[in-house]
Amino acid sequence: MNMLRVNGDRLWSSLTEMGGIGGTPGGGCRRLALSEEERQARDLFCRWAREAGCEVTVDAIGNIFARREGTDPDASPVAMGSHLDTVPTGGRFDGAYGVLAGLEALRRLDDLGLRTRRPIELVSWTNEEGARFSPMTMGSSVFTGAMTLDFALSRRDPAGLGVGEALQQIGYAGDAPVGGRSFASYFEVHIEQGPLLKEGGEQIGIVTGSFKARYFVATIKGEPAHVGPTPMTDRRDAMVGAAALTLEIDRIGRAHGRDGRSNAPYLELDPNVRGVIPQEVRLSCDVRHSDPDTALAMEEELRDACRRIAGERNLSIDLDQYFEFGPIRCDRATSAIVRDAASELGFSHRDILTVASHDAVPMMDHCPSALFFIPSETGISHSEKEYSTPEQCRDGADVLLNAVLRAAA
Repeated sequence: MNMLRVNGDRLWSSLTEMGGIGGTPGGGCRRLALSEEERQARDLFCRWAREAGCEVTVDAIGNIFARREGTDPDASPVAMGSHLDTVPTGGRFDGAYGVLAGLEALRRLDDLGLRTRRPIELVSWTNEEGARFSPMTMGSSVFTGAMTLDFALSRRDPAGLGVGEALQQIGYAGDAPVGGRSFASYFEVHIEQGPLLKEGGEQIGIVTGSFKARYFVATIKGEPAHVGPTPMTDRRDAMVGAAALTLEIDRIGRAHGRDGRSNAPYLELDPNVRGVIPQEVRLSCDVRHSDPDTALAMEEELRDACRRIAGERNLSIDLDQYFEFGPIRCDRATSAIVRDAASELGFSHRDILTVASHDAVPMMDHCPSALFFIPSETGISHSEKEYSTPEQCRDGADVLLNAVLRAAA
């Protein structure tokens, strides 16, 4: 089969224009879910999709579907997608690359006048990051039934605005029902968010599974008091307890080798004022490992640390799980389509595990799904330093185009 190639210059131009929406002085992107900046990005994507001849619909959680019809109206579509939202200190490629690589694949099929038997649908999922509204992968999780629509619409940002209200404000509270779409398969391309492909020199990473990850909120309760008169021996400082727990969380991850991960990236403090010893801290944290048993052992270490610190500091610490994913196993046949496409394009590749969740993760319970990575030149993501080269972006889109074309033929 002749292998098709995308228009790399057009893809890079699209990435550059999209990256300018919410662009930061350091070359990154701040485009939080359902913000004004993301509205502009959604509008641009919808315009480009319609110009490419797609029918665009939006469902009740704000997921955007761009459909290119096939020759068989009764055939289930092949889908591809990712997301347009970023974290506050994000880069220009995480998420948006997968959407725009899919758009470029559709544009290239139009260039060549090729029609597929199956329809192809490109999806921009709502709130993958979970940076403004928790939890993450919201749009894809509601679509697959892993999360209810009512629950998702009721989530609120730190300012108290709900998801449902935010969707109304930006004009993306769609009238299409959530779910009810049967996909034959789903493909997602993403930048690697770590250094493995860069270190190994491979051009494509085919995801075969994931780490096991469990997410918690540690609620640390002490007693408010004046920071001046209160003797150090009498203090029940929730912030000090949170600091001690944060150090323990970091130690746990480091103790379990290169595949160990542990994080404490977010806290809420009450009262967060000068002059008052904090009485309560809510610390978000997680543990991850490629071996599920080791991940559970890390969790037990975390729980032991909570008990010990609570006793030492005369505090109470409750650890409540709010999210988990993995270990997943990607569909072998769908992943093989990606692997074959990469091989026939002449690209070096390797199998790889994903450490982070992506929209492809909930989709794996909905239909046969494949996730694959292109290298990160900087080996970092969720940062203004995030970068993949035009050639790397083109290569990933080439693989996506040929994989989707085979699945939809």
